[in-house]
Amino acid sequence: MTPAALEWVARFRRYMSCERRLSTHTDSSYARDLAALVKFCDRGGLKEWSSLDSQHIRTFAAHSHAAGLAPRSIQRRLSAVRSFYEFLVRESRGAPRNRITGNPAQDVRAPKASRRLPQTLDADQMARLLEVPPGDAYVTRDRAIMELLYSSGLRLAELVGLDVRSLDLADRMVQVLGKGRKARIVPVGRVAVDALKKWLPERATLAKPDETALFVGRSGKRLGPRAVQARVAYWARRQGLDLRVYPHLFRHSFASHLLESSGELRGVQELLGHADISTTQIYTHLDFQHLARIYDATHPRARRKA
Repeated sequence: MTPAALEWVARFRRYMSCERRLSTHTDSSYARDLAALVKFCDRGGLKEWSSLDSQHIRTFAAHSHAAGLAPRSIQRRLSAVRSFYEFLVRESRGAPRNRITGNPAQDVRAPKASRRLPQTLDADQMARLLEVPPGDAYVTRDRAIMELLYSSGLRLAELVGLDVRSLDLADRMVQVLGKGRKARIVPVGRVAVDALKKWLPERATLAKPDETALFVGRSGKRLGPRAVQARVAYWARRQGLDLRVYPHLFRHSFASHLLESSGELRGVQELLGHADISTTQIYTHLDFQHLARIYDATHPRARRKA
């Protein structure tokens, strides 16, 4: 690639870092993916970004696959290339010689990745986990955290980002700031409301005067994600659950149990804050697996002979 072409990559990264405010991790991923594209272009004798068409991008994806890159990684790589070309189309309008008029990666798709089904706890396991005996302020806090995670299907980042004012216990609602800073209002179950009512007086004695967070640690400041992960893992061991338990498991279990009992896919999508219903549909597979196990255990033509 020419120096001018490589300068576009540097400009794109500055744009994504300063204006889009991408994380360091995402910036590093984009840098690796575009470096791979530059290497591909150098091997093929392609000097300018305007030289690439959709067939070149398909070949790039195929070479990535042949090199052992997983389908999900190829999806991410193509997403980086699409974003880069969107930037080029917009920013090269004032450069008539090497103006980019289209996005060659627009319709190129990666190989389909096998979709892993999320792990869940069944209703009995969840009930066992939530049977937290009475204890000090921190035990009261932990119970409120776990009840809220399961009651409202919150992501870990959403939970630790809650302020006291996010709660409306009279109407049993919580306002959550989800992915893309999209706000949504989620109902809070009766048991979680009771647990939160017990926690709030304890919080008042622990929190720093200027702290707005709903959940605080021993320092009196907002509780961090790692602390929540550690407390959830502690209670799983304490309650004798012989499996790895982590905060997102509550969200998976929340969605699976709701869908199993209601069948309302759109409603579960709204509660989870999924932008695309295909993300929510993975829980229908879990529901089918549950039904298949019941069928295998009970249907006269499915049961194995003793």
